[in-house]
Amino acid sequence: MFVDLLENSVVNGRAPYVHALEQSKIQYSELLKLARKAEVPHPLFFAPPAVVQAQLRTKTTKLLQGVAPDTFTVNTRTTVKLRDVELIVKDLLRKQELARKHDPTLVKNKIIGLLRKPRPTVREDAEALIKEIGLDRDAIRQARKKETALELIVERLEANQVLVSRSVRGYMPQLIEVHFSGMTVRDSKLPYIFLTGGDHGDFQEPHGRQIFTLVLMAVLVARGIFAPVSYDANSTAPDAGREYDIVGEILMPAAELQRIPFEDLDDVKAAADLFKVTPSAVAVRAMRLGRLSPLTATGYLRELEEEFRARNKPSRTSQPKPVNAVKKYSGRELTARMLRAVEEGRLSQREFCRVVCLNRIGPSDIGELKAALR
Repeated sequence: MFVDLLENSVVNGRAPYVHALEQSKIQYSELLKLARKAEVPHPLFFAPPAVVQAQLRTKTTKLLQGVAPDTFTVNTRTTVKLRDVELIVKDLLRKQELARKHDPTLVKNKIIGLLRKPRPTVREDAEALIKEIGLDRDAIRQARKKETALELIVERLEANQVLVSRSVRGYMPQLIEVHFSGMTVRDSKLPYIFLTGGDHGDFQEPHGRQIFTLVLMAVLVARGIFAPVSYDANSTAPDAGREYDIVGEILMPAAELQRIPFEDLDDVKAAADLFKVTPSAVAVRAMRLGRLSPLTATGYLRELEEEFRARNKPSRTSQPKPVNAVKKYSGRELTARMLRAVEEGRLSQREFCRVVCLNRIGPSDIGELKAALR
């Protein structure tokens, strides 16, 4: 039962668990720590086997309500096991459930399934999603920074009841220990997009990469695909699939890219600044449209990688204020909706702090959180 309860959990590689298997014993205090970290009620370790198996089946069913076990991959062999994201999935499912219970304004989501049946062309799929979300390409391109463009896309998704959660170390229920792009979590009214942070060890500036990844996951929601997402931005995308091309058409329309001269890598970088994506995304898109040869595109990707490795590495950023970290991980829209439920007496402050804020802030900090949302 010890193995059954912990082998497929976030603690399966931790020293106390491994040592317990090697020695066939464990200190009770260590067992309690493992149980807490894995979110396993410790009395289950002493329950009848039939009870344990029933609880495990319930847990698996709950997880699979939110995400499929298979990783959606674009040009990468990376796979994500449910235990790698289990506590985050469970937490986002709890947040969705809280919102359904306490927000009477929620309606059936119009984005889910919008692209389930492909239209005759990729362009038509792209335009349908842009129209439904209310995405303004000009506003994205006119943004002074890619970070600002990213926030505009987040805003439009959340205005359409597609919640966006972003990883914040120390403010999530588990550490991200695998390289992947994020995941989409199912809900008929409030689907979640969870977006990981960092540059994933590739030659990407984070905000440009996140813009492409976020739009990719919005396309997956529209296709009705809910799973962990692993996307290799540095590949020449030989088998990228329709979803990848829809994202390319949304952010870098073929008609516009055809008019851009690609004489050298500087032209690629200028286009990336225009479209608010990474230079590698432009190089791959141009290659798929026949504007660059595979040999040239591969050469540009190598140059970009060399530039990345030679760059001055940025200093480690300080941790955000707790209220900003809560807002980023839970998502602005979910946080605002549940704060409104607190103000209107439908949700207690303590329950709000427990589920929305994971007790990282207390009731006395709610005023500061409100101010952070303005």
